[in-house]
Amino acid sequence: MSYVHGIHHVTAICGDPQQNLDFYTEVLGLRLVKRSINQDAPDTYHLFYADAEGHPGTDLTFFPWPQMPAGQRGTGLAVEVGFAVPQGSLSYWAERLAKVSGTVEDPEKRFGEPALRFRDPHGLALSLTEAEGPAELTPWQESPVPERHQIRGFHAVRLWERNLAATARFLGKALGYEPAGEEGGWHRFGVDGGGSGRWIEVKELPAERRGNWGTGAVHHVAFRVADEVEQLGVRQRIEAAGSQPTPVIDRFWFRSVYFREPGGVLFEIATDGPGFSVDEDPAHLGEQLILPPWFEPQRQQIESTLPPLRLHQAAGHD
Repeated sequence: MSYVHGIHHVTAICGDPQQNLDFYTEVLGLRLVKRSINQDAPDTYHLFYADAEGHPGTDLTFFPWPQMPAGQRGTGLAVEVGFAVPQGSLSYWAERLAKVSGTVEDPEKRFGEPALRFRDPHGLALSLTEAEGPAELTPWQESPVPERHQIRGFHAVRLWERNLAATARFLGKALGYEPAGEEGGWHRFGVDGGGSGRWIEVKELPAERRGNWGTGAVHHVAFRVADEVEQLGVRQRIEAAGSQPTPVIDRFWFRSVYFREPGGVLFEIATDGPGFSVDEDPAHLGEQLILPPWFEPQRQQIESTLPPLRLHQAAGHD
């Protein structure tokens, strides 16, 4: 029986790409593991930030659309992206983030774990939770953040929905998520036994307005499957649960299927491989603009439309 195995990646919309790059590499200490294009809008970057090797479950990606208005928080959207950090790290992160952002919240407890909320420069809601991260993780030795405090991959993604029951049924029937608790109006669902990278948390807000994409908003949430065989099995379950998934789309570094859950959040099923090193030396991920082979004939035109990006030299830890 085919189900997903947690979060593969999350893709969001940002404004200026240089500001985005500076924040995620220099402040959060993630590695730019792939600099490519939005394959559906090739005049736009697609920037991928992750651990040192770009493992599934660590990868937050962005479409920079500076001309878009700010996203409108509301139902039918993922409203927060949560990462795991090592135990005892929140004081380090609170001090680090306070230097660059005035939007850091006071620490709080979530399902018994210390957590810290903040926003990125373009308004994306983020959180850090002291928890065990996924086993598949390679620390980035050139990160400005010391290894003992580095982000350990995803922890949870939070959704706002008008109808909790419909989304809960779909998460269970199509993807294999099971109820794992409720706290403060947030309903937690886990897959593969739960744990960091395998939580989805849903709040029911029947009177809330519908959310809209824009800068600072999550575009879609992708879930992991091992391979294309497992992906096709999950795709069949999605259809049986009443959604209309796309055909399998080759994204070169993984294969994708897109669909909407009953409340309207855009989801994706993505294979774990081939991975980001299939077309780049692992020691030099993210240093060059990489195009899937079918876009190479358009390289000159594509490069002429993209703004330059300044990469940072490796620096010592704070």
